[in-house]
Amino acid sequence: MSYYKSMKQQGLEKAFKDVYIPYGGYWSTPFCTWQGSFQNLHAIQFAAEIGQRFLNDKKINPKEFDELIFGITIPQLSAFYGTPWLAGMIGADHITGPMIGQACATGARGVELAALGIEFGLRKNVLVVYADRCSNGPLLVYPNPQNPGATQDKESWVWDNFGNDPYAKNAMIETAENVAKEIGVSKDEQDKLTLLRYQQYQDSTKKNRAFQKKYMITPIEVKDRKGRKVIATVDGDEGIYPTTLEGLQKLKPVYPDGTVTFGTQTHPADGNCGIIVTTKQKAKQLSKNKNIEIQVLSYGEGRAKKGYMAMAIIPAAKMALENTDLSIKDINAIKTHNPFAVNDIYFCREMDIEWKDMNNYGSSLIYGHPQAPTGARLIMELIEELVEKGGGYGLFDGCAAGDTGAAIVLEVRVN
Repeated sequence: MSYYKSMKQQGLEKAFKDVYIPYGGYWSTPFCTWQGSFQNLHAIQFAAEIGQRFLNDKKINPKEFDELIFGITIPQLSAFYGTPWLAGMIGADHITGPMIGQACATGARGVELAALGIEFGLRKNVLVVYADRCSNGPLLVYPNPQNPGATQDKESWVWDNFGNDPYAKNAMIETAENVAKEIGVSKDEQDKLTLLRYQQYQDSTKKNRAFQKKYMITPIEVKDRKGRKVIATVDGDEGIYPTTLEGLQKLKPVYPDGTVTFGTQTHPADGNCGIIVTTKQKAKQLSKNKNIEIQVLSYGEGRAKKGYMAMAIIPAAKMALENTDLSIKDINAIKTHNPFAVNDIYFCREMDIEWKDMNNYGSSLIYGHPQAPTGARLIMELIEELVEKGGGYGLFDGCAAGDTGAAIVLEVRVN
C-alpha cells in the first residue's frame, strides 16, 4: 500500500509505468472438470510440457527470461522443488523465483509480483506460470503426539479446505449463502444470471472456438503413466453441460433453507496457464502484433468480514481503480472469478452495472476453477475482448479463500 501512495504523491496517475504483457504472450490449457482427462497428470510436469510447447510455438528462447514466478495452491509430488524444477524442465535452468499460493487470488498476485520486479528495474522479462490439479488432491498426515494413542491429524487438502475456513468457521458455499441472505439475492436471480453466463461462454465456442483459440493450446494428448499410449485427446474445456433456465429452476438448493444450487456455483477443475510480464520494449519485440500494446496499470486487494467472501471483490476493485484514478465508468470490459452466481449479482449492484456488461466470452462460474490458473485465464480473455473492441481499459476481479479478493486493471491500446 505504501508503494502505491508514494507513486501518487509523485503526481503519477498510474501505479505502474513500464509493465507490459506482449500480445499473445500467454497461454491456457482447456480447463477439465475434476476427475476428467487431466485427473492423473502431475500438475508441475504438465505445466512444463505445455509451457515448453508454447515457447517453441512462439519461437521464444527460455534463456530470455530473468525470473520465473510459479503459482500453485495444491501440493504435488516433489513440489518442494517447485520453481527451479519447473524452470529446468522448460529449458530455463539459469533462473529461479518464488512459488506462491493465494487460493484463487494467485492469478492476479502473480502478475502483481512480476509487475513490481519490472517496475523497480529488478527484472526485465518474467514468465509467470500457474498450475493446479484439484483432482485426486493429496491426503496430508501431521504428527500429533498429544492425540490419543499418538494418532495423526489428517487433512484432505482440497476437500477439507473447501468445507472449512479455520478462521470464519464455515464452508465456501456458506459464504455465498451469507451474502445472498444479507443483500436479498433470490434463487431465481441466481438461476437467470447463471443462464446468461452460460450463453456468454457459448460465444467463445462459435466459429470452431475462434475466440478461445487466441489463447488456448489444443489439442492436448493425454498419455498413460508410462508416457507411451495416448488415452485421451482434449480439444476444449471439459465439464460444461447444456444449461436451460428450466433445468436450473428444477435444481434444489444444496442447503435446505438456502438459495445456492449445484447449478449456480462453479466446479473444481484441472489445468495450467502462463503469462509473460515484461517492459514495453520487450513486449513489442515478443508481441504477435506490434500494433497492440497491453499495459498493466495496477493491482488491488481487499478483505470482507468473516464468512462473506463474495463481498471482498468490491474493496479489491476499488483499490485497483483508485490506484489508476479511474472509475468503473471508465472500464470497457470486466471479467470476474465468480465461484457463485451471488458474486456477480453483488458486484453489479454495488458498481451499478448490468449483468450483461461483464464476463463476455465466459467466466469461471461456467468453465470451472483449477484455483491458481483461474484468474490468469480470465486476464487473457479480458485482453482478447478489449482487442476485439479496439482497445480500452479492463478490470479483472475475483474472490479467494479467507474472504479476500484481488483485482488487476490493465489498458489495451490498438494503434
